[in-house]
Amino acid sequence: MADRPLILLSNDDGHSSAGIRAMHAALKAAGAEVVVVAPETEQSASSHALSLHRPLRLRKIEADVFALDGTPADCVYVALHATTRLLARRPDMVVSGINHGMNLGQDAFYSGTVAAAREGAFRGIPAVATSAHFSVDLGAAASLSARIAFALPRTTRHPAPLLNVNIPAGWKGAVRATRLGLRIYDEVVDFRRDPRGREYLWLGGPGVRHERDPGTDTDAYDDGVASITPLVLDLTSTADERLAISVVEQLGATPASN
Repeated sequence: MADRPLILLSNDDGHSSAGIRAMHAALKAAGAEVVVVAPETEQSASSHALSLHRPLRLRKIEADVFALDGTPADCVYVALHATTRLLARRPDMVVSGINHGMNLGQDAFYSGTVAAAREGAFRGIPAVATSAHFSVDLGAAASLSARIAFALPRTTRHPAPLLNVNIPAGWKGAVRATRLGLRIYDEVVDFRRDPRGREYLWLGGPGVRHERDPGTDTDAYDDGVASITPLVLDLTSTADERLAISVVEQLGATPASN
């Protein structure tokens, strides 16, 4: 890595959020050159969507800070593939956050914060996504995330390492390596009528909980400990390999040899 690593910074809360501004400051204080490409507006729960069926608009906010009217994954994609319009060279890492709220367990699949980092990891760039409880001091959270980002090794492998960091309420500085836990949401589809009598609906209920499960990010959350969870991009389930073979056999096909 160069003496001053180049970091691409994004998020899903928008370019003007307090979290991304704290992260920007912490990365620069740590000695990095930082370019921000973040959504124009909040894109929470947008997951890894790419805007393939409409034009996008890019706006320069200030030096090395850009807003895109697309998803978090759009932002990283555009930054990496727009020749030298946004980045003078390939970044050394991608950092996403700080997200306003947690991204624990299966939230990692829905999270736009994680998706921005994952888009970088897809391209062989080490990446970190950081989320923090609303009550956590953003300066302290950003400092931890910057230290984690600088601890990532340089690599040429594809995909690159991808870490999901969560900082809970009451955090006192402790950090734990974890795996994904399980969040249990109130699953609701709420049908309503607008003032003109037309039906509309809201997805999702107001509550979420999780059970104690040692070694998970949700357990670390309950203990007031920050969690660092490595995420894999190869979603192949080796545990279900026999199941796939069985289905092929039931179809009457001959399994292909490697």
